[in-house]
Amino acid sequence: DPSGIKMRDHISIQRADPIHLESVNQVVERALATWLLPERVKRLALPGYQYQPYDLDHMALAVAVTSDKRVLGVAAWEDAEPRDLPEGRTALLLHGLHVDPAVHRQGLGRRLLAAALEAVAGAGRDGLLVKAQTDAASFFEACSFERLPVSDPARDYELRYWRGEGIAR
Repeated sequence: DPSGIKMRDHISIQRADPIHLESVNQVVERALATWLLPERVKRLALPGYQYQPYDLDHMALAVAVTSDKRVLGVAAWEDAEPRDLPEGRTALLLHGLHVDPAVHRQGLGRRLLAAALEAVAGAGRDGLLVKAQTDAASFFEACSFERLPVSDPARDYELRYWRGEGIAR
């Protein structure tokens, strides 16, 4: 339970372990509950946004953890499919970025995003691709992401964002 957390409390960003998954999924559930979607859609979508132990085998997950081991946020990324990227680019795909609503607007999302951007540089990729939920589009725009055009409406996700050159901003 994140109640009583103040951002002045020590919060570290670290790689997720299987022991974090239950707490991560609780954060995802609380975050998804704030989305501007019908309740039925939220309920049906939730399992697709939660993480399982096998996800740790092919995805990197970073968690924001308090000194007393409470998980307040998660970012997950994996290699992006070339067909989703600007021509000739390589990237990581930000699979998810979820922050507990109790600590929204306190910089934690930016810290988790910074971990993903560091992973891009460490992996030698050109950028980070995001397929954003409508409610999150303004966050990524504020974080210097460029919205990619939809070339093929049957194939392209509508809210794709790209951050390439100068990703360390």
